[in-house]
Amino acid sequence: MKAILNKLFEYKSLDKKSAKEVLINLTQGKYNHSQMAAFLTVYSMRSITVDELEGFRDAMLELCVPIDLNGFDAMDLCGTGGDGKDTFNISTLSAFIVAGTGQKVAKHGNNGVSSLCGSSNLLSHFGVHFTNQKDFLEKCLDKANICFLHAPLFHPAMKNVAPIRQELGVKTFFNMLGPMVNPSRPKKQIVGVFSLELARLYSYLYQQTDKSYIIIHSLDGYDEVSLTGNFRIISKREEVELGPGDLGLNTLRQEELCGGDTIQESAKIFENILKGNGTKAQNQVVLANSALAIYCANQNGSLKESLASAEESLKSGAALKAFEKLVSLKP
Repeated sequence: MKAILNKLFEYKSLDKKSAKEVLINLTQGKYNHSQMAAFLTVYSMRSITVDELEGFRDAMLELCVPIDLNGFDAMDLCGTGGDGKDTFNISTLSAFIVAGTGQKVAKHGNNGVSSLCGSSNLLSHFGVHFTNQKDFLEKCLDKANICFLHAPLFHPAMKNVAPIRQELGVKTFFNMLGPMVNPSRPKKQIVGVFSLELARLYSYLYQQTDKSYIIIHSLDGYDEVSLTGNFRIISKREEVELGPGDLGLNTLRQEELCGGDTIQESAKIFENILKGNGTKAQNQVVLANSALAIYCANQNGSLKESLASAEESLKSGAALKAFEKLVSLKP
């Protein structure tokens, strides 16, 4: 590891094979804590390369507990996190709105590391059962149109790294990897990233897959459509810059998107929105992200039609029903 660190400190990069090997060794606890912490923080100080990101991704997928959900044509909605904006749980809410339209969702998520309340913290608060058992996950998809893939259950190799990430409390390259390592390997995916540079890297790697995908980055730094300004969307078909007005929605202020100061407060915001008691700003930002996911899943429709579908799911209570059903299911 000393040689690897010296190489990285000299602003040299790893090839794909070396990146994969280092990450496997990292997860197997072959380095001491100081070396691991140093390695994790390097990529906060310099850009990651395509080869490094691809090597890290391949290592994570090789080490994970795979789950085959292909028969459900499920999609994932997942952001990298690490944008430092402390928003409420927009992508998790969007996942239930999408499920409410009938599109199956295999949501990959974890506890918050660089944020207070990740999707796992939130859903655990409500009593959602976490498992990697295929029969139960299929039951969730069948009954609620959504299942939740709690990352630690599918990436047990991360147990050596998790405490260090928690102690650091800042974004690391593992934030960049999160959406790429959904163990069900969904064919449809909407990904939010915290920088335009990372959006380009994702685009390069996703172009080499058979995924239907949309990568999102708000130009003021959000890893989702924030409606606080313009945002870039990248798919196999196009790369375009849009603004809130292009969706027929309002431009929002950052403070309108704030999450709670505790998991309980975050859960209250989440529940209020699903029950139709969210603010106009909260509803609009969730609907915008949901619409892009629906558009990604069914690219024959228009973005306007996708927004209408998302709105119907929220207003009719279908999204709330999907959430309540998931909470109620037990093995």
